[in-house]
Amino acid sequence: MYQAKNETNINLKSTLKITELNNNKIRKVIIRNGLGLHARPAAMIAKITRNAQSNVWIVDGDNRADASSVIDILTINGKKGKTLILEADSQNDIQLLDTLADFFQSGFGEDTDE
Repeated sequence: MYQAKNETNINLKSTLKITELNNNKIRKVIIRNGLGLHARPAAMIAKITRNAQSNVWIVDGDNRADASSVIDILTINGKKGKTLILEADSQNDIQLLDTLADFFQSGFGEDTDE
């Protein structure tokens, strides 16, 4: 396969699971498991996010939920197939966004066919 010398090397795995939007502080994710975004994954998201250096948000249209709050996360319409945006206020939390995006990609470690 031909590859131009100046062509950017793209990690295909990341491209398939994470779509970078306006800047690298935003990730687009899809809920893949049959049960949707329920209490167990909400608790795991909040646990991961507590290590953030800034605010991290889960955005569903006009609804923004604090990703460190289980209660806030559960207010999101988190059904299977739903597309959400993960957003961090700081560049320092890029790795954390990737961790969260991987968690969404994995179907929260649950069966994605239910």
